[in-house]
Amino acid sequence: MKKYLLLILLTLVAVAFCMACTSDSEEDEDNNGDNSEEVTESTEDDLVENSVFGTTVSVSFSGTSATVTNSVTGVSVSQSGADVVITSTVEGVEYLLSGTTTSGSFKIYSDYKFKLTLNGVDITSSSGPAINVQSHKRVFAVLADGTTNKLTDSKSYASSTEDQKACLFSEGQLIFSGSGSLTVTGKYKHGICSDDYVLVRSGATVTVAAAATDGIHTNEAVLIDGGTVTITSTDEGINCEEGVVTINSGAVTITTTAASAKGIKGYGNVTINGGDIVVTTKGGDGSEGIESKSILTINDGNIAVTSYDDCINATGSLVINGGTIYCYSSNNDGIDSNGTLTITGGLIVSSGTTSPEEGFDCDQNTFKITGGTILGVGGASSTPTSSVSTQRSVIYGGSGTSGQYISIVSSGGESILNYKLPRSYSQMTLLFSSPSLISGGSYTIYSGGTVSGGTDFHGYLSGATYAVGTQLATFTATSVVTQIGSTSSGGGGGGRW
Repeated sequence: MKKYLLLILLTLVAVAFCMACTSDSEEDEDNNGDNSEEVTESTEDDLVENSVFGTTVSVSFSGTSATVTNSVTGVSVSQSGADVVITSTVEGVEYLLSGTTTSGSFKIYSDYKFKLTLNGVDITSSSGPAINVQSHKRVFAVLADGTTNKLTDSKSYASSTEDQKACLFSEGQLIFSGSGSLTVTGKYKHGICSDDYVLVRSGATVTVAAAATDGIHTNEAVLIDGGTVTITSTDEGINCEEGVVTINSGAVTITTTAASAKGIKGYGNVTINGGDIVVTTKGGDGSEGIESKSILTINDGNIAVTSYDDCINATGSLVINGGTIYCYSSNNDGIDSNGTLTITGGLIVSSGTTSPEEGFDCDQNTFKITGGTILGVGGASSTPTSSVSTQRSVIYGGSGTSGQYISIVSSGGESILNYKLPRSYSQMTLLFSSPSLISGGSYTIYSGGTVSGGTDFHGYLSGATYAVGTQLATFTATSVVTQIGSTSSGGGGGGRW
C-alpha cells in the first residue's frame, strides 16, 4: 500500500510541476510579447491600451547631455553625455523621451515589452542608431498627440557585435500609435527596421525622409492599419524579407531612386485591403512598384503606381478583387504575373510600354476575368482565358498617338470606353473588358473625336459625352474574347477568339 501511495504522490507532484511550467510559459508569453507564428494581421496584444504601464522613466535631451529621471526598481541607467543606455528587468515601464540632442542616442535592453513615448524628441546620433532596441519584446512606440518627433542616425556606426542596421532599430515588434508625427532619416542603412514586424496604427504619421537603403525593413511582416506613411528611400520603400505585407487602410506614399529598387517588396504574400497608395520607382531595370515573391492580392483601395519596370508584379499569382488601380510603366509591363492572373472586380487602367511589353502580362498561364472594368494598353497583351472567364473582353490592335482618344460605342449609341492615350504606339494592343460588353452586342471602335464631361481616372473617362471621330473597326461580341485588328499576344493567357 505504501508503494502505491508513494507512486500516486510522485504522479501528483509531476503533474503539478508540468502545470506550473505551462503557466509560467503562458505568463512569460503574455508579459514579453513574443510572437513565433507568421503574422498576417494585428491582434489584441498589439494594442497599447490593452497593456498596463504603471511606472515611468523620463529622458530629457538637451544639446550634448540628457537628464534621466528614474525611480523604478529593476531599471538601471548608464550614460555618456547624451548617449543613454537603459537595462530593464521589470515589466510595465514607460520610457518618455523629449528634448533635442545634436549628439546623442537612446538604447534599451528589456526583458519585457515596454511603452516608448516620443514626446517632442529630436535625436541626432553621431555614432550609430538614434534609437536602438536590443530586445525581442514588443515596443509600443507612441507618438504623443500633437507632437513632432525626429530621428537621425550617423553615416557610419561604431563597431559592435550587436545587430544595428537602422536609424530606428528594434529586435522585436515595433508598433506605432498615437496622433503625433515621426520623421526618420537613415544615413547609414535603413530608416526603420524590426527583425520581427512593424505595425502602423490609425492616427500615426510616420515619415522616412531619406534612407540609404530601405525605408522600412522587416523580417516577419509589415502591417499598416491606418495612419499616414511616407517614404523616400534609395532602395526598397517597404521590404519584408521572410513574411507578409498587409495594407488595410491609411495613406501610403513611397518614392525610390535606385536601380532595381522596389516600392513595396514582400518575399511572402502581399495583400492590399484598402487605403490610398501612391508608389513611384525612378530607377532602372528591376525598379518595380509593388512586388510579391508569392501571392499578391488586391481587394480594395486607391492605388497609383508609376515605375520604370513593372508596376505590379507577382511571382506566384495575382488576384484583383476590387479597388481603383492605375499603373504606368515607362519601360516594361503595367501589370505582370509570372503565374496566374485573376480579376473579379475593380477599375484597372494599366499602361505598358511598346512591344513586347504589355498592359497585362501573365505569360502562358490562366488569365481569368469575371468582373470589373479592365483597360490595358501596350505593345502586346496576354489574352483572357475563354474557358474560365465569364465577362467579355475585346483586344484591339492598331496604332495610337499620345493624347488621342480611343473609344468604343455600342450600336445603341452608348459610349462604353473613352480613353486618352498616355503615349504613342506604332504597334498598340488594347485590352478592354467590362460588364457593358454584352453577348451578341454590336460595337464600333473610333479614334480621335472629342469628349466632354464625365469623370477622369488617369485618361479613362466614365460618364462622358463622346463626339465620334474616325471609325477604326466594328465587332460583335459573340465570343468571350474578341480580337480586332493586328494584335500581339506577348505571352498569352491561353484564350481563344
